[in-house]
Amino acid sequence: MWAAAAAMMLGAAAARAEVSDGVVRVGVLTDMSGPFQDTNGMGSVEAARLAAEDFAGGGRNIRVEIVFADHQNKADVGSAIARKWLDVDKVDAVVDVPNSSVGLAVNALLRDTRMALLASATATSDLTGKACSPNTVQWVNDAWATGNTTAAAMMKRGGQSWYFLTVNYALGQGIEAEASRYVESHGGVVKGASRHPLGTADFSSLLLQAQGSGAKVVGLANAGQDAINIVKQAAEFGLKDGGQALVAFLVFINDVHAMGLKDAQGLLLTESFYWNMDDATRDFARRFAARPGQAGKVPSGNQAGVYSATLAYLDAVARAGSDDGRTAVAEMKRQPPRDALFGNLSVRPDGRAIHPIYLFEVKKPGESRAPYDYYTLVATVPADQAFRPLAEGGCPLVR
Repeated sequence: MWAAAAAMMLGAAAARAEVSDGVVRVGVLTDMSGPFQDTNGMGSVEAARLAAEDFAGGGRNIRVEIVFADHQNKADVGSAIARKWLDVDKVDAVVDVPNSSVGLAVNALLRDTRMALLASATATSDLTGKACSPNTVQWVNDAWATGNTTAAAMMKRGGQSWYFLTVNYALGQGIEAEASRYVESHGGVVKGASRHPLGTADFSSLLLQAQGSGAKVVGLANAGQDAINIVKQAAEFGLKDGGQALVAFLVFINDVHAMGLKDAQGLLLTESFYWNMDDATRDFARRFAARPGQAGKVPSGNQAGVYSATLAYLDAVARAGSDDGRTAVAEMKRQPPRDALFGNLSVRPDGRAIHPIYLFEVKKPGESRAPYDYYTLVATVPADQAFRPLAEGGCPLVR
């Protein structure tokens, strides 16, 4: 009996010893001042802090610290921050990372290091394809999922011809490519696309080109303030009045709030998380709104993803007894995370966290019954259909 007890104590001590320097540090690498500051920003930091509090030591008295930094939507800045976190600050995992170019740079940097990348807001599907890493898990959306599921849902509604308004970097290009491939391979036609830089204010010339194309669907392959500006200006141009449907591939509840229901009504979009889906999501939204600086707000899908990914990582650390990146990510793949926000969730060998994706339509102003009561559920894409098939991604980790 005493020998068994001693063995248990030694095992627990060994597990604690594998948590580097006695504390697990999670770094929220986010956009604090650019186009994603509302969908991510300090809301993502508070979501990570909430996850750390809910983890509550994981039954092992594991200490958790949350740090954060602004990557300014620049790959070199994001890489420099992650390098300092790795070499100097003893950060064990990076979470959030909106902006695909930043995410890819950090993914390359952290490969085969002791740090994990929890890419809960990085949309490029390369993270679970040719650039997959044993240190990386990708949450929420990606370009393949948003491009294919949104295009499929719209084509079922009669959207056979498309025109794209695309932000000219990895995020937009990836979404446009995936959606175009789906449309054309299913008998539809892509009538053209207009590219714009990140942070564009005036979309009038691009909207005129979209109107002139005669396409039934105008797809917004962008996000954040760019998508907000387009939707508001499209309302001024009367684009939807001319019979064209406006669909957003990567728009969040915060963006719709900024647009206003008057301009956003009828907009079709795909989301992986909606605060008003069920009791669990509503409870999370209530707790999120009680966090510092979040009063009167609801969590975006990206912020919910930060909470979910951070908690899943910490649980994996507690089970494995180690905060080493490869070890923790392998444990996340071995045992599905506890998750109340994204439905039936599991992590595949390529690092893709799979879960259902939903097609929503934005309500008319008179249909909304409460603040942020903005969506009507149109269709649900099951988890096993929402993401790129495992065998098609080209991830070297998949055998």
